Amino acid sequence: MLRRSFITLAASAAVLAGAGTSGFAQEETIKLGASAPKSGPLAGGAAMTHWPNIQLWMKEVNDAGGLKVGDKQMKIELVEYDDKTSGEEAIKNIQRLATVDEVDFLVAPYSTGLNIAAAPAIARYGYPQIATTAATDGVKEFAERWPNSFWMLGTSTQLANGIVDTISKMKEKGDIGNKVALVNVADAFGLELIGAAKPALEKAGFEIVYETSYPLGTQDLAPVISQAKAAAPDAFIAFSYPGDTFALTEQAQVQGFDVPVFYTGVGTAFPPFAKRFGDAANGIMGIGGINSSDENVKGYLDMHKADLGSDPDFWASATTYAGLQILGQAIEKAGSLDKAAVVEAIKTGTFDTVIGPVSMPNNVNEKVWTVGQWNNGVFEAVAAEGMPVAAEPAKKSGW
Repeated sequence: MLRRSFITLAASAAVLAGAGTSGFAQEETIKLGASAPKSGPLAGGAAMTHWPNIQLWMKEVNDAGGLKVGDKQMKIELVEYDDKTSGEEAIKNIQRLATVDEVDFLVAPYSTGLNIAAAPAIARYGYPQIATTAATDGVKEFAERWPNSFWMLGTSTQLANGIVDTISKMKEKGDIGNKVALVNVADAFGLELIGAAKPALEKAGFEIVYETSYPLGTQDLAPVISQAKAAAPDAFIAFSYPGDTFALTEQAQVQGFDVPVFYTGVGTAFPPFAKRFGDAANGIMGIGGINSSDENVKGYLDMHKADLGSDPDFWASATTYAGLQILGQAIEKAGSLDKAAVVEAIKTGTFDTVIGPVSMPNNVNEKVWTVGQWNNGVFEAVAAEGMPVAAEPAKKSGW
């Protein structure tokens, strides 16, 4: 009996001794929370852009031994939830991550609408919100209302002006005429972009010959393409989300909607888009793009392919990864897990990222790629603000 007790006590002592060395080190982790779609209309986009880059960044950080926080080297663990493409669910998840899971930091939600919906809750708990998949003209107002929020993907006006400026150049060269068909998904993203694009198009001398919107999650978009085709435009512009981006393009191909400029929104930059449409994807334009000849971007593309076995999307993926790099570098700069100190570090710092140096003194990244175009398997930037582009825009020639 005494021997058995001694063995038990000795074993317990060994465990406690281990807890003071390697076991204790394992407990020194940064708990990261993430809430984004795994179901609902935006699940496909999040699966392409959001979740893989969290995995990639965590792998790179943890493989390197973690983040240096003061005199500690701290690895990262993830707590994640499905917001079901619902603002209400996103808010509940943020509250749970903050109060039940007690995470140290959050990854910003996916999409414009969910970032805006969750912003008050994120601010309430003091977390830095680095929004990398939200495009809105409200960034300056939001940054003032929620000083913990940072906006990296550009404004609706920047993105809308990108395509308007692009087709204006093409019109001046004589590549296209002045008739435009304009379509948008009826949520925050689409409504803001259409609101910025219409006056810009009219100012540039374009005639809007067809215009319509449709609810998020609409399945049958054949009538939209049919009516747009009947209007005989020179440019078709759709501010769409991934599901509708694919559906609109499929219908254009089925109906033989040959138009010199065919532009769709989120999802155009996804590698599965080029795979689905093959050679027919050549010449299709969309939001974003990248400059794949840039060494930073090229390194990111190679890393994504090597570590995850797939290509990223050729727009917001790199920005999403860059946002996580900024969070990590800001934590190291602050030297602690104090959220307010990290917010201040983001406000005042310049960060080395896969999209180049990024600083956000007014909580907004103003250097963005705005329009990309498929060319033999790469979605290259053809328009940008403050960033180098990869190519000049060209007319699309048939399906």
